[in-house]
Amino acid sequence: MGFYNDVILPRLCDLAMRNKDLLPYRERAIRAAQGRVLEIGIGSGRNLPFYGPAVKQVVGLEPATKLLEMARHAPHPETPIEFVEGSAEAIPIEGRSIDTVVTTWTMCSIPNVDRAMTEARRVLKPGGKLVFVEHGRAPEPRVQWWQDRLTPAWKRISGGCHLNRDIADLLSRNGFYAEEMRTGYMNGLKPMTFMYEGQASTR
Repeated sequence: MGFYNDVILPRLCDLAMRNKDLLPYRERAIRAAQGRVLEIGIGSGRNLPFYGPAVKQVVGLEPATKLLEMARHAPHPETPIEFVEGSAEAIPIEGRSIDTVVTTWTMCSIPNVDRAMTEARRVLKPGGKLVFVEHGRAPEPRVQWWQDRLTPAWKRISGGCHLNRDIADLLSRNGFYAEEMRTGYMNGLKPMTFMYEGQASTR
């Protein structure tokens, strides 16, 4: 599993994130970022080309060494970027120092996702926002049935990814207020493609 997790899985994650159907979601999310940005789970850096002049700095947090190495070589604008190897459950950044936290297809795979959201709240400045695109629990019982049954095996081969996390509930129970939330399926198998996207604040 060490070779798989350290070598194979990062390349599979990068390949999955190249899906052209993800681009509109990615563009909308990153367009909403501004100021000093913390991207939780920067992965191989697929979001970096979309950061614009409203962003003054990007802090890219990633626990996987190989993905962080790939991100350092990803195309990006002239925006200053700091790459940090670390966990979302213990973000090595001072409190109230971030204007925008960005998560894209990240909450599904964080082991203690509630702790990570507590950390995201800690680092956000007053009036800061969380910008997110995540896949998660679908509204239809039949699709939920498949998500619940597929998740144990899916986690083992996909770096801990849960198909059945309710992103709306996850945000609200951790003190985030969704100022806008759009949901719906993208192309693909329904258990894996129900999307949540929007912005949330701590008000």
